[in-house]
Amino acid sequence: MVTKSTKTHIADNKKAAFNYFIEERFETGLVLQGWEVKSLRAGKVQLTDGYVVIRNGELFIIGLQISPLGTASTHISPDRQRTKKLLMHKTEIKRLIGKVEQKGHTLVPLNLHWKDDKIKCEIALAKGKAEHDKRDTLKDREGKREVERAMKSRHR
Repeated sequence: MVTKSTKTHIADNKKAAFNYFIEERFETGLVLQGWEVKSLRAGKVQLTDGYVVIRNGELFIIGLQISPLGTASTHISPDRQRTKKLLMHKTEIKRLIGKVEQKGHTLVPLNLHWKDDKIKCEIALAKGKAEHDKRDTLKDREGKREVERAMKSRHR
């Protein structure tokens, strides 16, 4: 039996590309509770303020907010700000530790997606942008919009 790999989008961190230069991307697994998976299916997640830390050779995501559904079980108390563990091979984590220790590098979550019935988190090794770099990004974006508008009006 051949299984088809499906990737379905859950949430994006749109600020990541604006605030950081993305250098390398990694796909990690995510340790979640049952109510969190149900909330993710409903799209009740906010990834913008999230960041990744390395503690004792393990990866954790902090600031990922998953809002509980109104129908959450009564025998648990859902914590929307709970620190979640990321799953990655030890060798990859050791390589990341060396890179994160370099000045200006950090790990940021880029998106959450489904892959073969499992929730995956794409993280990136990134370097923070200075204020002038952010202004350049805005100028480039505006320039591209102007070109798109000109091309669109020309084809009418």
